[in-house]
Amino acid sequence: MSRRLHLNVNILNAGVFGGSWRFPGTDGTASYTIEHYTSIAKKAEEAKLDAVFLADGPSLDPQIRHRTANNLEPTTVLARIAAQTERIGLIGTLSSSYNDPVELARRLGDLDHVSGGRFGWNVVTTAGAVAARNFGRDGEPGHALRYRRAAEFTEQVVAAWAGRTGLVSPQGRPVVVQAGGSADGRRLASRVGEVIFSADQDLDHARAFRAEIRDGAVAFGRRPEDVVVLPGLSTVVGSTEAEARARRELLDEILPGEYARKRLAGQLGVSLDGLSDDEPIPAELLVDPDEAGGSQTFYRVVKTIIDTEKPTLGRLLKKLSGGGGHRILVGTPEQIADDIERWFRAGAADGFNVMPDVLPSGFDDFADHVVPELRRRGLFRTDYEGTTLRDHLGLGLPAAGPYERRPLEAAL
Repeated sequence: MSRRLHLNVNILNAGVFGGSWRFPGTDGTASYTIEHYTSIAKKAEEAKLDAVFLADGPSLDPQIRHRTANNLEPTTVLARIAAQTERIGLIGTLSSSYNDPVELARRLGDLDHVSGGRFGWNVVTTAGAVAARNFGRDGEPGHALRYRRAAEFTEQVVAAWAGRTGLVSPQGRPVVVQAGGSADGRRLASRVGEVIFSADQDLDHARAFRAEIRDGAVAFGRRPEDVVVLPGLSTVVGSTEAEARARRELLDEILPGEYARKRLAGQLGVSLDGLSDDEPIPAELLVDPDEAGGSQTFYRVVKTIIDTEKPTLGRLLKKLSGGGGHRILVGTPEQIADDIERWFRAGAADGFNVMPDVLPSGFDDFADHVVPELRRRGLFRTDYEGTTLRDHLGLGLPAAGPYERRPLEAAL
């Protein structure tokens, strides 16, 4: 088949599960060392994955007492990874709300140049009051304002890349990655995104989301095949289904309860104080997702679970496993490959941003057992066919566009 899966690995501290750092045999502080990231990246390159991805926010995590965090700045880590690898793509998260476009264009353009054209920039608007306080603000800017700035910011960065003459990247310019499922986020994705990270629990909804983004790209004068949609996917792999389920149950047991509660309260923007694990979250506490001020993507995912399954708080916390609401697959390599293939062939995804339960062991299981199974089905590459991230993704180089050099939203 001509169409092939795209796979990234999200190197998210000790793993996506909230209790991953407490998992037996895991070094809970490894995410504070550069070797943690470089060793996983080398493994990903051996498995011929498209890219490694680093999530980030310009803030210090106030929940550090409950969970180790990503505390190394992405471009610093990716520069080290670039020096120790040859082909794997490098995607880093940098905020459009708390950076300067000209400075960021140079920093990211230089990393793309020295890596041989392997860099992708994940544009985020940075939700949350913690980051705002880190920059001396009393509160975060409104949702719509953040996205207006993000569109203008991205265009200015792309224009700056187009103006570089002495340091032209082998791939033309870095790949623009975008994540956001709100109405504003979907419009931004259609306008500037080349790789779209999404969060979805339902195949039909994911298929509709992908179609909407591709149709939106056409409305902005772009080709639909120049947009790659990669939902987040957390994996718990076992040699048998029972082994995988036992691993998931242990991860639920070691999840720090206070961390899970505070993370969920932050996502929903409500207080869960006084609510027992045996009670459902009262419906009157929740607003329409379009009215949420933080990340509307994850708010929508979690609210849908609450509305459809009506879980108690305790059940909801375990279902989310202290994560952000990405879909979790538990099973054997064959079962996980079955699900990946089903979503891919149904047009719900062009691939996945893989978030292993525990790092590095969960990624070792995925790379050593799930990837070979996907290859046996003809779904994933056996070797790289090019040297740049655009080569891996099958993306051409779009025009930079006649963007105006105008001041960004002053309110930020």
